[in-house]
Amino acid sequence: MVVVYLDINMNTTLNWKLKNVAGRLCENLIPVKIGYFIGEGKSIAICTLSSLDLLRTISKIDDIMGRILIIGRLYSENKGIDTLIQFTINEPKLSHLIVCGNDVKGHQSGQALISLHKNGVDDVGRIIGAVGPYPFLNSSQEDIKSFRKQIAIHNLTACEDVETIRNIILSLDIIQP
Repeated sequence: MVVVYLDINMNTTLNWKLKNVAGRLCENLIPVKIGYFIGEGKSIAICTLSSLDLLRTISKIDDIMGRILIIGRLYSENKGIDTLIQFTINEPKLSHLIVCGNDVKGHQSGQALISLHKNGVDDVGRIIGAVGPYPFLNSSQEDIKSFRKQIAIHNLTACEDVETIRNIILSLDIIQP
């Protein structure tokens, strides 16, 4: 009888390294030049997930850009969310995040972000309830807790209607000083 022991930590590390390599290949083979646009507001951000056309469209609408701090995309359920957490913490007036557009097939970054806000992470940094292939964050538990407390998420996942997004912004702009 042969017994095979699998080191789960080694397997997880190998998976992570392979996915990192695949991600770097995708970045070089399918480069996406547009990442984000800065607006003139302070308390509202928009995440268009994988919807680049929506990102481009909204970036050209002055009345929206005048009310939001930033609009950007979110492709990954790990590094992208870590970056979003750090940006949020560095912008203490940022209090609303509108998540809209189509989620990233496979990674499900929007679903992971919503799950993070709702459920947090476990002891190893895995987003509780996330369905993507590698929803592990490097952010500290303290930073994640601060992010979850600071931000109200307005979930418009799959919505690409600019008027719906504008109406949410206008309602939040009235509330915010």
